[in-house]
Amino acid sequence: MNHWLVKSEPNKYSWERMLQDGETFWDGVRNYQARNNLREMKKGDLVLFYHSNIGKEVVGVTKVVKEFYQDPTTEDPNWVVVNISPVESLKNPVTLEQIKKDDLLKNISLIKQSRLSVMPIKREEFDRILELSNP
Repeated sequence: MNHWLVKSEPNKYSWERMLQDGETFWDGVRNYQARNNLREMKKGDLVLFYHSNIGKEVVGVTKVVKEFYQDPTTEDPNWVVVNISPVESLKNPVTLEQIKKDDLLKNISLIKQSRLSVMPIKREEFDRILELSNP
């Protein structure tokens, strides 16, 4: 199983909306590296849900429930989506500030490739973020 992090501006698609919807396709990706990451996602992979711009914090865990397929919001065959569904809300959101201060997370893609909206993360990084949410 692989681990991932996806970013969404909460005023466009929030964790609360993810919980209400129960499942969604992850669309709007128009970066080739992020698109390639979507193509690598497998059913059952766990995904951290990060609020970008407003809040700048990891707020929940989702899982991939359907592997990549054509993005239904465009006819351009270059773009794909995956379906994700919520697993759990974090007890305490983990802020970008906390992540930047943590030695175990100093090389996480969220810091190294801050503009990427879909990124792989290591199992240890995923686990550490969950630990930080449960002080």
